[in-house]
Amino acid sequence: MSNDTFHVTHWAGLDLSRPRVMGILNVTPDSFSDGGRFHHVDAALEQAVRLRTEGAAIIDVGGESTRPGAAPVSEAEEIDRVRPVIEALSAEGVPVSVDTRKPAVMEAAVAAGARIINDVTGLTGDPRSFDTAVALGLPLCLMHMQGEPQTMQSNPYYDDAPAEIFTFLAAQAMALMEAGLSAETVCLDPGIGFGKTLQHNLQIMARLDELVDTGWPVLLGASRKSFIDKIAPAGPEARLGGSLAAVLAGFGAGVSLFRVHDVKETVQALAVAEAISDVGLQDSFDESDLGASGLG
Repeated sequence: MSNDTFHVTHWAGLDLSRPRVMGILNVTPDSFSDGGRFHHVDAALEQAVRLRTEGAAIIDVGGESTRPGAAPVSEAEEIDRVRPVIEALSAEGVPVSVDTRKPAVMEAAVAAGARIINDVTGLTGDPRSFDTAVALGLPLCLMHMQGEPQTMQSNPYYDDAPAEIFTFLAAQAMALMEAGLSAETVCLDPGIGFGKTLQHNLQIMARLDELVDTGWPVLLGASRKSFIDKIAPAGPEARLGGSLAAVLAGFGAGVSLFRVHDVKETVQALAVAEAISDVGLQDSFDESDLGASGLG
């Protein structure tokens, strides 16, 4: 799947010569890890400021849980959840992405100040999603999900999970370019845990370099996911070690963007990994280079 015709080096105003971290802010009562903690605007704003201080380049605001088995919420309810938070964050100059699969929510979030659309269905969840995203013309993150959140973990099946998922994402990206968006508008997320078994997730992680080779930036969202628990049993908030292992595997494969709950720890892990990588690319090492990795 290698694409030698282009390699995107900037996305959503970010220089991707260094890895970037997207901080998760769920304003939902039922998300799998932090549901209910940041449901009110003041708490959400405080958390977003903390994540930015810790090094998040983007705050990803979600108003609908898409954990396995989650029931959908109405457009109106989702808008009511995310709009005041996005308005408050945007007023403070915080770069915001909206995590939604609904066209009306995309439009409302952008009107409130969101700069990025992050769609877990890769713009296939609603017949209007693709055209809405093109009309808005903002940076996008396209994720792969097999099925719907309520049923996606009911016996997911692929002949070759990485190949099928990466092909789908690249095709969606090409379709957006054909519709008039630039290559720099799109990043791709393989959707760890969304309609995948443990084996599928591990296969995807092991072959992330193939998705990177398509030329578009890749976002990895493995933070606190249940596949970690299947390998080393632990509750969602006790999966930091597994989450960081996934981040470092992604970094080694060339992934540019990491969507995480634990920003401070992820930034630190990436800074160390990057320092090690940089030393391998140069003859001499200057300690003054440390602390200036630009992860935030």
